Amino acid sequence: MATETECCKTSGPGYGSPLEAMSGPREALIYVTCVYTGTGREKPDYLATVDVDPNSPTYSKIINRLPVPYFGDELHHSGWNACSSCHGDPSADRRFLILPSLISGRIYVVDTKKNPKAPSLHKVVQPEDIVKKTGLAYPHTSHCLASGDIMVSCLGDKDGNAEGNGFLLLDSEFNVKGRWEKPGHSPLFGYDFWYQPLHKTMISSSWGAPAAFTKGFNLQHVTDGLYGRHLYVYSWPDGELKQTLDLGDTGLIPLEIRFLHDPSKDTGYVGCALTSNMVRFFKTQDGSWSHEVAISVKSLKVQNWILPEMPGLITDFLISLDDRFLYFVNWLHGDVRQYNIEDPKYPVLAGQVWVGGLIQNGSPILAVTEDGKTWQSNVPEIQGHRLRGGPQMIQLSLDGKRLYVTNSLFSTWDRQFYPDLVEKGSHMLQIDVDTEKGGLKINPNFFVDFGAEPDGPSLAHEMRYPGGDCTSDIWI
Repeated sequence: MATETECCKTSGPGYGSPLEAMSGPREALIYVTCVYTGTGREKPDYLATVDVDPNSPTYSKIINRLPVPYFGDELHHSGWNACSSCHGDPSADRRFLILPSLISGRIYVVDTKKNPKAPSLHKVVQPEDIVKKTGLAYPHTSHCLASGDIMVSCLGDKDGNAEGNGFLLLDSEFNVKGRWEKPGHSPLFGYDFWYQPLHKTMISSSWGAPAAFTKGFNLQHVTDGLYGRHLYVYSWPDGELKQTLDLGDTGLIPLEIRFLHDPSKDTGYVGCALTSNMVRFFKTQDGSWSHEVAISVKSLKVQNWILPEMPGLITDFLISLDDRFLYFVNWLHGDVRQYNIEDPKYPVLAGQVWVGGLIQNGSPILAVTEDGKTWQSNVPEIQGHRLRGGPQMIQLSLDGKRLYVTNSLFSTWDRQFYPDLVEKGSHMLQIDVDTEKGGLKINPNFFVDFGAEPDGPSLAHEMRYPGGDCTSDIWI
């Protein structure tokens, strides 16, 4: 995509505003983190390049694979070295993709500029260096900062204790600088974070202790206090913990967090996985922050499952760049939803589509209605393929008209809840979005099968466009 290079001739990377970004060029490539760790296949994880240009002869195909040089990493989320937060700096360049490894603690830096279709490894930040200088391990979310630094949330110490979590800073050359937060101001648990500079605030969320979640999900661990239910409000960019929001029993395991894209807005959402609620957070008149449940997904009564009720398990969500629509997934139920959030306090369901899940037609698991009738979701085959797993990671085109979906959460949890996914591999779908009236529809012409990889089936996770996307760019 040439636009990023052209943009950087007169300004920094990205776009001057979220609405300006919506007029950017259509995506032609997507980078996807792919995992062999935890599958039983002794192969390194890799970064796949997927062709998403409908006019290309290799449309909907993997056109390149960049394997990392180590085993056992568990590539997970990803981010850029520079984004729209650096738009005012002509010297900044969205060139390097940051790939934290959740299990090994390594952070890979990938050069996407030399050859966007076939990116190359630029640098490896070793876990020993990170632990020695910061004590941090289990790196997760990466965001670029206007200063040129890169900030990475880390979920624990090297032994998997949540008490050791915090925020890692890398400089523009990807050297370890230290921790971002002030001493004594680390959160109880770590996961995702988002900052809103005009409000001088960063808010982070909380998954759980690595020693717990890396072994698979155990409901007793929630009772034992090994999973989070809080949001942590920090002063930005100072790193001082100002407020802790207890989301209570309606906000168990808050994962992905997003402010509205408009940098003047002082509200956003967090997806609480276990209780399957979208919680809205907002600034109050006295300058403190509060929260309320904005969307609630009811657990389903089920037969032939490990529990009598099944939560939706909201694991990812995003917001369109014009702040009109919010999209989220229910990994266990199997649906993707679209909500109109023009009134952020009162979201309205605008679209829904079923793309997998544990209760899809043909599954041994049945959902049960209040009057005792059983039902299953009607999930279509795509290009002759039965859809595996449930929708997990999503990425939206800049214009908001195409939503891409992968289905791996974390290899250990994949094996626990969707063993067939580990054996047969992931797939990637594209959903057409009605941005006028609302509505979602699977594109039957797009299907990327990671089950047919040369080294065996792999698990597909995070997706990034070379030109920027809705889940990485932050405006200041």
